[in-house]
Amino acid sequence: MKVYRIYGNKIKNWKTFHSEFKSEMNFPDYYGENMNAWIDCVDELSTEPTLIEIHKGKLLKQNAPELLEAIFECSAFVNFRKVEIGEQPTLMVSMS
Repeated sequence: MKVYRIYGNKIKNWKTFHSEFKSEMNFPDYYGENMNAWIDCVDELSTEPTLIEIHKGKLLKQNAPELLEAIFECSAFVNFRKVEIGEQPTLMVSMS
């Protein structure tokens, strides 16, 4: 299983959201820093079981709940796209 640790205390706004994910998940240089691009990059990285672990997720929930919600909603969409084409969902998200 691939595990990516995202630091919730580093995410303050959309700019830091995209910066943190790009850095920690090694998104390509052409990453468009929007949620459609996020979905595409995460989808490409989650061809096998993949865990996004949000370290200090409680801080993210307190400081930017809309960003945490975006992670959950878009992760669910990544899995939905896989199911739609007959694949198994592979993406999990946890908070610590």
